[in-house]
Amino acid sequence: MSAAISVVPAVGLLDTPRHIVLSGFTPGEHVSLTARSRQADGSAWRSVNTYVADARGAIDLDRQAPVSGSYAGVDGQGPLWSQAWLPQPGEDSLAVPAPEGLAGAITVVLQAQGEHGARASANLVQRHAAEGVVRTPLSQDGLVGALFTPATPGPHPAIVFLNGSGGGVNEARAALFASHGYAALALGYFGAPGLPDHLSAIPLEYFERALAWLRATVRPAWDFVAVSGISRGGELSLLLGSEYPQAVSAVVAYVPSSVVHGVLNAGKPEEGRFATAWTRGGEPVAHVWEQNAAQDWSAIDSLPEPRRQAQAFVDAQRDVAAVARARIPVERIAGPVLLLSAGDDGYWPSSRYAEDVARTLTRAKHPHAVTHLDYPEAGHALQAPGVPTTRIAKPHPVSGIVLTGGGTPLANHRANQASWAGVLDFLKDAVAARARQAA
Repeated sequence: MSAAISVVPAVGLLDTPRHIVLSGFTPGEHVSLTARSRQADGSAWRSVNTYVADARGAIDLDRQAPVSGSYAGVDGQGPLWSQAWLPQPGEDSLAVPAPEGLAGAITVVLQAQGEHGARASANLVQRHAAEGVVRTPLSQDGLVGALFTPATPGPHPAIVFLNGSGGGVNEARAALFASHGYAALALGYFGAPGLPDHLSAIPLEYFERALAWLRATVRPAWDFVAVSGISRGGELSLLLGSEYPQAVSAVVAYVPSSVVHGVLNAGKPEEGRFATAWTRGGEPVAHVWEQNAAQDWSAIDSLPEPRRQAQAFVDAQRDVAAVARARIPVERIAGPVLLLSAGDDGYWPSSRYAEDVARTLTRAKHPHAVTHLDYPEAGHALQAPGVPTTRIAKPHPVSGIVLTGGGTPLANHRANQASWAGVLDFLKDAVAARARQAA
């Protein structure tokens, strides 16, 4: 029997767990398994793990732990999430095909090598978009993004997804939402062609137009339009839900803030970190760093890279008046709210922020569901499951400062799995509640 690698399913959505089994090796021999992939930005990733073949000459990753390598313990998805970024990839890694487009499928090449010479290989494909999902680019009325619609007949509930301070358009996440039955708009607001280069004085009216465009275009089921975002996008999703309650049916806020912030690391260099990020009616939206007597970045700025900057945000919360001026009035949100936070967030205190939002809504007797899912050991980079989680520290896409997001690769992987399941469950319940209201 020749050596082989079985992957079930070999082709599936990014969030689909895979069952990986190696067979045809000599019982008791050590077998190394290398996983290689390329991401949409062209970056190369690799994991290497060694296992011991069982009495049948097989290795079932759902049942067996590696004896050495990039992860420990029994975890069938270990070779995927434990891949490490390769700053100087070799020819073998560069030979792996890169995804086509921002929502293109990721190919993971698996190669097994037994100590007695047996070899096997297989490809594993992680799709963001299910078969039949349609991508429609958006570039009109100043709006920039991409709409993904499900393969099934509509109408569908809708969702807008917003990136954080790195800017750009998160087509991959929107495609995945569409694969689960939502008309999903990946909306850019800076850092993409046709948009400003920096998060600086972005009008909230831009998002109001986007919400109106989405409703007019897809005519969503039960008029349901959720807004979701991560980090600054999480702050923004809460702000939009508060500013336009009749246009936002639900909010899903990943590692958000409970207060408005300035541009921080994403603004124009000449403006500094305390310039205005958002405007309303042409006027700046007040942020927590304005006239904040407690703010002090000197200790953070003097740290060697990678820097953990969360303490500066904790310190700023001591100025009660500044916090009150910048507080997002979440009690105005007219729908259910899901908050996802990370207890070891190195960027800002998302757990504390999310607790503040949940407490405000509870005190206001918010008439809709309020759910706070906190992951105590995880860091800032909550994502969909199935992606590598090993790059904890990296340069900020705008400022270039190397920051650490916190958490550990394993904790972040587990948080990705749990949070994504929580998001899908929350949205299902929110849509059902909306449908009951409309009946």
